[in-house]
Amino acid sequence: MTLDLNALATFIVVVEERSFRAAADRLGVTRSAVSQTIRRLEDAMGVALVQRTTRSVGLTEAGDRLHAEIAPSLANIRAALGTIRHLGAQPRGQLRLVVSSIAEGFLSGPLLAGFAEACPHVQLDVLVSDEEIDIVAHGYDAGVRLGEVIEGDMIALPVSDDQRQLAVCAPGYLARQGAPTHPRDLAAHRCTGWRPAPRAAPFRWEFTQAGRDFVVDVEPEMTTNDMALMIRMAVAGGGITFGLEDSFRPWIERGELVPLLEAFSPFFPGFFLYYPSRRNVAPKLRALLDHVRLHRRHRS
Repeated sequence: MTLDLNALATFIVVVEERSFRAAADRLGVTRSAVSQTIRRLEDAMGVALVQRTTRSVGLTEAGDRLHAEIAPSLANIRAALGTIRHLGAQPRGQLRLVVSSIAEGFLSGPLLAGFAEACPHVQLDVLVSDEEIDIVAHGYDAGVRLGEVIEGDMIALPVSDDQRQLAVCAPGYLARQGAPTHPRDLAAHRCTGWRPAPRAAPFRWEFTQAGRDFVVDVEPEMTTNDMALMIRMAVAGGGITFGLEDSFRPWIERGELVPLLEAFSPFFPGFFLYYPSRRNVAPKLRALLDHVRLHRRHRS
């Protein structure tokens, strides 16, 4: 059988539109031309692919199988052609990102503001969320999370330096209650914990000693999904809280918060911009990747 890529592409559009008329409008041809193309494809394959009624279009078992097999390949071909067509053109379109709320450096402003200025034809749509979101299933172009929780089949580009988790409190609380000398002492202190989402488990207070990681079972007096509230509570003398050092740095530098148990808080890989492992990256995403690299070189 001679392979007719145009017929296969027409078949994919019919499946996507579930209508011969809508497919014809999208392809810029007549409804009769679409119908004849599908009929020729069915004749060549010797099997019915499409079930037609006066109101809708469905697939036979063979049609469903064919679509499942060829749709990814044709999508890659479209993406490749689109990439080549836009070489040298300005990146444009909506760029959808989902970013962890604790990715302070990425969300602080300068990086994204610089990108928006450099690429005025790209519209950023940024969802700040700490829930585990499948960026492919939900239609996002990329995400930003800690490297240790990014799926192995993603491509990841660092957007921050190494990070560490710290316990912190206000100087006033430290003067009243004293400093814990070991993470197990935290059980005797007032604590504020963090929960990324209503149905998620509270963030674990993890430490390291002699190269071994361990968790302290802290029972927070308050748990919240708002890091800003946690910081305000700690600054107000409400006890000890725990999170990434980057989140606390401005208050530590001003002396409003004091780091605790630093000997038990080693550094680990920080935040990464990650995206699906595809050979053809859209120009708008490629522009962001290049901007992130440039931004990090200027900071180093």
